[in-house]
Amino acid sequence: MSWLSRVRNALPWADKRETPDNLWVKCPRCQEMLFTREYEANLSVCPRCEHHGRIGADVRLAQLLDEGFTLLPAPVVAEDPLKFRDTKRYADRLKAARAANPHPDAFTAALGTIEGRKAVVGVQDFAFMGGSMGMAVGNAFCAAAKKALDENCGFIAVTAAGGARMQEGILSLMQMPRATVMTRRLKEAGLPYIVVLADPTTGGVTASYAMLGDVHIAEPGALIGFAGQRVIQETIREKLPEGFQRAEYLHKHGMVDMVVKRHDLRDTLATLLGYLSPAKAA
Repeated sequence: MSWLSRVRNALPWADKRETPDNLWVKCPRCQEMLFTREYEANLSVCPRCEHHGRIGADVRLAQLLDEGFTLLPAPVVAEDPLKFRDTKRYADRLKAARAANPHPDAFTAALGTIEGRKAVVGVQDFAFMGGSMGMAVGNAFCAAAKKALDENCGFIAVTAAGGARMQEGILSLMQMPRATVMTRRLKEAGLPYIVVLADPTTGGVTASYAMLGDVHIAEPGALIGFAGQRVIQETIREKLPEGFQRAEYLHKHGMVDMVVKRHDLRDTLATLLGYLSPAKAA
């Protein structure tokens, strides 16, 4: 070590200052570097290009529901029923996902109010194994719908998923008809079922409960579809139009009812609940 290094290291003000890794975040669309605290205060929306970033279940619930909401208990299901293994054991993938996330699986629901209007809100978290739909997600969705029936209130599902969970095989696919039955029960009871399509909503989730709502709201720029764009292009052997499978394109072609910015989503849901919820007995 040189004398200069020894002197520099001995100076109390010369210590290297550590910068937190999460101080800045880069917008994936415009590549702008954003101060994390300001980005989160703006509901994880880029102030420059208005790209709507992906957010977790707890953040989403806090944004939509009034204070004092109650989380519904997570359902208990058989884990790794097929003893599935690819490059890793499914049990190990679940363990890693739970270590990195606050909830035991990809769908979390809560009972509360939105501007005073009672509702059950279920949120699918893409950060948990791509929001994939397995038995736990199916059970949580059905339990949330049943809670809405019991409370005689609307049910709002915020979807974000890569589709069915392949590690659970046919048991995962069976969640599609189960969820469909529950949406039918809500309809028969005259209760609103509203779907908020977040980025991305694809695969078996799109083919079931994500497209069975009374009203479909998409966040700006959200990817929404069943099969991937590359698969479709290779099948039909044609180039797909610009913006295909994005929220604005689907709204223009009648597949979603409205595209709503995150800052306006809470007020929009409150208005819809006011219109669609059953009138209270006098």
